[in-house]
Amino acid sequence: MSSFVTEVLASSGKLEKDDLACKISKLSRKVEETKEEVTDMINKKYIEFIPSMEGAEELLDQVESVSKDIDLLKSCIENEVQQNLHDAVTEYAKLKQQLEKNTAVIDLLQHLQEFDTAIEEYHRALQEKNYVVAAKQHGKARASVNALKAWKDSELPLVRSLSSEITIQRENLIYHLGEEWQKLAVWKLPSTKTELTSVKSFLKTALHLNRGGSKGDESVPHALLPSILQALSIQGELHKKIKLFGQVLFKYMLKPLIIYPSLVVEVSSQAEQETVLSLQCTETKADHPDPSQVYTKVLTVLKTLHEHVFGTGPFKVSEILGDLIWEEMSECIIRECLVHSIPTNSSQLAEYSEVIKQTEDFEGSLKKMGYLAGDSADLLKYARNVNCHFASKKCQDVIVAARKLMTSEMHNTVKITPEYKLSIPKLPSPSGGEKERKESCKKSGHYDQQSLENEKQLSPSTLCLPVCRISESVHQLMDLAIQTLSEAVGSSPQCAVQLFYTVRNIFHLFYDVVPTYHKDNFLKLPHLAAIQHNNCMFIAHHLLTLGFQFKPHLPLKDGVAYFVDLVPGFRRLGARCFMAQMNIQKAEMLERLSTARNFSNLDDEDNYSVASKAVRQVIHQLRRLGKVWQDVLPVNIYCKAIGTLLNTAISELINKIMMLEDISNMDGERLRTLCQTITEEGPLVFNPLPDENKNKKYQEEVPVYVKKWMTLKEISMVLNANLQEIVDRWAEGKGPLALAFSCNEMKSLIRALFKNTERRAAALAKIVK
Repeated sequence: MSSFVTEVLASSGKLEKDDLACKISKLSRKVEETKEEVTDMINKKYIEFIPSMEGAEELLDQVESVSKDIDLLKSCIENEVQQNLHDAVTEYAKLKQQLEKNTAVIDLLQHLQEFDTAIEEYHRALQEKNYVVAAKQHGKARASVNALKAWKDSELPLVRSLSSEITIQRENLIYHLGEEWQKLAVWKLPSTKTELTSVKSFLKTALHLNRGGSKGDESVPHALLPSILQALSIQGELHKKIKLFGQVLFKYMLKPLIIYPSLVVEVSSQAEQETVLSLQCTETKADHPDPSQVYTKVLTVLKTLHEHVFGTGPFKVSEILGDLIWEEMSECIIRECLVHSIPTNSSQLAEYSEVIKQTEDFEGSLKKMGYLAGDSADLLKYARNVNCHFASKKCQDVIVAARKLMTSEMHNTVKITPEYKLSIPKLPSPSGGEKERKESCKKSGHYDQQSLENEKQLSPSTLCLPVCRISESVHQLMDLAIQTLSEAVGSSPQCAVQLFYTVRNIFHLFYDVVPTYHKDNFLKLPHLAAIQHNNCMFIAHHLLTLGFQFKPHLPLKDGVAYFVDLVPGFRRLGARCFMAQMNIQKAEMLERLSTARNFSNLDDEDNYSVASKAVRQVIHQLRRLGKVWQDVLPVNIYCKAIGTLLNTAISELINKIMMLEDISNMDGERLRTLCQTITEEGPLVFNPLPDENKNKKYQEEVPVYVKKWMTLKEISMVLNANLQEIVDRWAEGKGPLALAFSCNEMKSLIRALFKNTERRAAALAKIVK
């Protein structure tokens, strides 16, 4: 390095003739000699004690001379050598920059050469239909163009032209691959104008699979199919092609095969390298497809695709297709097939293991062909969770059936007698069986059994419903509830609890739906209001004991109310519905009586005619209600209802009479006639039973159900009696008149009937309690 610098400096004319290195070497030798002399002098002065003053001075001069030479050399190096070194480094940097530029140009030319070579190989491979080589060479050409774009002068027109060319050639390659792909998988689909809503609309669907030419066609290589697939993968177009193919495959072939039981797939060969998948129709009576049939049809399609298209080549396209269609296909199989295969009866759950096995084999086949990932088991999870699905389906079906019954017509009725009992199936013993119960009975002894019996037994009719009619739909609803509870007894604990609360939901639904859905009919039709009353009482009656009959057989925690808590609500619901109808009937009755012009001035023929008509309309209304409610309401409810309405009419008539201030003889006679009409025809409206002979008993008991009945009879007598008869019947506040009227009411009636005379005053004086 020193010789190189020396030559550079020497060639510039700035270095002296003596070699710089030689000077440094000479100075080094002088320094060593001086050091030795100084050392010798110090030894002589301080060790050998020889005076050497003169020698020391000479040595000092010599040291100063050497120091000056060193400083001079140092200055020379700093001023001249370093400046020359800086110039040399600058020139070296320029040479390096020029070298790098030359290297970059060489790289640019090399990329251009690679691009040209790759494009030539690409065109040659494309002509030979060697699509894998063409795709790889196109990739190399694209890499060369990308490298040129990264160069600082990438804005050159040449680079833009190359970029345009590589794009054109990519589209050209994709076009050729698309053409080949269309030859490999040719779809024959229904017309776009056809609505895909029936089996017939899919019968024109067919898929022609061509493996890539015949053996006799030498222009087309036999391994064309894997070449096309691999080239599409290299170009990043395979996923797009498979996605579009999968959408058509699922929509026009797989989904119809899953939905329609009568559709089957037929595999045929039309040429040596061509396979055809077509849909055919068969006769079947099944409404929903069977899982085994669905699995077979789907596997037939996917196996054919795997063998002829997607299972060839160094890599499997089945995985891509499976990832794209599996989620939608599994949901369709569950929704259209497995949901309907869930048993409707708990006794069929054991047979469902066959469906679970078929589902497991189906998913295993898909995994073997690569359509399904190893950890995916959507169908199998659904099938194995059959107990939960059974409970959910059962609950849903029960609720749907219950709501259908609740919204059905209520006119059809069934007769309930005291002997009626719910048909509860025989339930298993919760305490170990019949044998253990017999043994425990033997141990307890016959004497203990007799001692526990009560001498006074309850009547057989205790807690029995009276004779009445209920809706056939409510009778079926109770049977549905009992059937569901019986299903819960033989089910798993989780299913049993779910079914139990479904039964509770049935009654909650009845409480909310029926009064709302039939509201107008309950208000318009007295017959339906009476039936609804009976329905609610019927349900409330059986809810008292229904829970306790099933309690030992259900896995419920202690403290569960079962159904007893629903009883008061149903009783209120029935009473509220019937009372609403009673209020409507009362309002109609009072409205008719209001047309009687307050029963005043009946000596006028028009007034009397209007009043008589109003009374007869009330009697007719009661007769009509009695006919409508006959053999529907329980006898006691029937008599109370008719008695209450009749009592309302009588009360209104009595009140109107008591409000009259002046009653002439003619008025009194006609008022008495109206009262006689009610007392004669009123009992005849009590017809709770179809048999007329049995109704006489209840017609004789009218005073029991009509509170104002005796009052009506007494006022009818007063209207046709003299003062003495009235006073005698009062009997100083102890007679029947005193029981029907107060003192003021009786005095007011006397003042209206009789003129102000001494006899009337005397009679009024005797009307006291």
